Amino acid sequence: MKKQDRLKELVSILNEASKAYYQKDTEIMSNLEYDKLYDELVALEQETGIVLANSPTVHVGYEVLSELEKQEHPSPMLSLDKTKDVGTLVSWLGSHEGVLSWKLDGLTVVLIYENGELKNAVTRGNGEIGEVITNNARTFVNVPKKIPYMGKLVLRGEAVIKYSDFNRMNGEIAEAEDRYKNPRNLCSGSVRQLNNEITAKRHVYFYAFALVADVLDETQIKEAGFDNTMTGRFAWLKDQGFDVVEHFVVRKDTLEQRVMDFAARIPDNDIPSDGLVLSYNDIVYGKSLGTTAKFPRDSIAFKWADEQAETTLTEVEWSPSRTGLINPVAVFEPVELEGTTVTRASLHNVSILRALELGLGDKITVYKANMIIPQVADNLTRSSNLTIPARCPACGKPTTLQDVNGVQSLYCMNPLCSAKQIKGFSHFVSRNAMNIDGLSDATLEKFISMGFLKDLADIFHLDRHEEAIVNMEGFGRKSYDNLMKSIDAARRVAMAKFIYSLGISGIGLANAKVIVAHFGQDFHKIMEADEEELIAIDGIGEVLAKAFCDFFADPERMRIVKELLEEITFEQEDNDSEQTLEGKVFVITGSVEQFANRNALKDYIEKLGGKVTGSVSKNTDYLINNDVMSNSTKNKRARELDIPILSETDFMKLADYR
Repeated sequence: MKKQDRLKELVSILNEASKAYYQKDTEIMSNLEYDKLYDELVALEQETGIVLANSPTVHVGYEVLSELEKQEHPSPMLSLDKTKDVGTLVSWLGSHEGVLSWKLDGLTVVLIYENGELKNAVTRGNGEIGEVITNNARTFVNVPKKIPYMGKLVLRGEAVIKYSDFNRMNGEIAEAEDRYKNPRNLCSGSVRQLNNEITAKRHVYFYAFALVADVLDETQIKEAGFDNTMTGRFAWLKDQGFDVVEHFVVRKDTLEQRVMDFAARIPDNDIPSDGLVLSYNDIVYGKSLGTTAKFPRDSIAFKWADEQAETTLTEVEWSPSRTGLINPVAVFEPVELEGTTVTRASLHNVSILRALELGLGDKITVYKANMIIPQVADNLTRSSNLTIPARCPACGKPTTLQDVNGVQSLYCMNPLCSAKQIKGFSHFVSRNAMNIDGLSDATLEKFISMGFLKDLADIFHLDRHEEAIVNMEGFGRKSYDNLMKSIDAARRVAMAKFIYSLGISGIGLANAKVIVAHFGQDFHKIMEADEEELIAIDGIGEVLAKAFCDFFADPERMRIVKELLEEITFEQEDNDSEQTLEGKVFVITGSVEQFANRNALKDYIEKLGGKVTGSVSKNTDYLINNDVMSNSTKNKRARELDIPILSETDFMKLADYR
């Protein structure tokens, strides 16, 4: 390929990667691969003297697409030149004093204060025009709403979501496919929400890294009380109530050790970062150096030189998911990287697998992206002897390759694939359904991939795989015994909970209880009920009735139900409780104190004939919230509609609780 053609190809590839990163918050290639191609492009441009108008070497980024208002920055926000060599940092600093800080991995935001109040917040956008996110910025955990300084203040910083909050949020999402990919993407989406209530729930933090003093004149600088050093301005910003990026003063003889200190802290650092930033402490000197077309000359970024290790590829696992996507995972001989032993790395899709020309027994190099996430860097052998599975590892049905935006991925098209049924399995074992402890989504995925679970009834026969389960990583004899006890306990179940466990579209536990009561706990009558009979039940409309009848009319679903009926016995429910709450509609919000949890309160209300819904409407009779005076959305809505707000104590009096 001619150099000019390769140059055009690189521009196209890198621009597509940037577009995905800036516009869609996705990554279609690793940082290592991007940097490698970018460096190749820079070398080609220098060698040929050709720089295309749309080259990423002269463009800062893509303008973000959204419905948010756009605003021009008071001064352009250029990206930083970068290096992975500490020696280059030392040479760059020379005899000057520098400030070394984390390069945080989130979304850059500009805050503008006037008369001591936050007036405006704008994302970096394309460096010249960003998106207005003022309402969202006011919900950031640590952004001051008011500051002592009364003049106009413009500062830049990074909005981030901490790993601890990221992991907590992912831990609350049952489906693995629905979990957030990384803190940076989650932060970017959170900061740019149209509803700032969502932003507030995401726990976004802001760390200032620059004071835009070029919008201030010398008199204002003197009045503000900071000097022309980075450290002086950081100290002044802290006095104003801002959290600033962690930083240290360095000279050429201390710089290397300080870089090593930062590197050692990465595994325990709660704030995402993708490198370091070195700036001249003397701001006047730094500004006097000017800028290139893309980079300022007063700062330089340091990207971690990824530690790579050579190993041997022993296997490629194909991991099916509930969406049908089958992900390839590289399994290799153990290697030490950044202080930990690594044996696996995601290959993401078939396109990446083929680009690496992988084959079993190949010598590959692996690394940790940002010193955290294992990735395959290169294939030294390139035998390309892998066969793409023709059948799904979970269900054995044929697979198909699909091309989406130029990326090839493998899919299972079988709608009844067991891997796609994780959601169904998870719902079946949940607390309000069969209430089987010990079967988390991760455990269900393992059991499905190992062939232990194909139908729901297989849960009751997991004892057939006792030896394998006991020896599974993270299990053991005690966990296995506890699981068996929970499964045995589930063999006796309330009929309404069983119906709810089947996952019939739109049928919640409350609906199931009403249906069971209407048919006198006769399951045969329930299965044979027609739409007209169901519609006659209070609270069951045409849509729910049709979904219910369609479910029991499906031969495959009936097969599953009949298999389950062979494993369980229905408990007779006590319906003798006086229906003192019959016809009353409740909404529960906030924490509870008198009941074990909100579900226990919900069960009690339904036992007395009441109904519990999720949102306040004109049909709501009471809102239960121990914080009666709260200004929460539900409390406000209840007041607007003149709906009584009850504490638990109030409710217990109303229900004559004993």
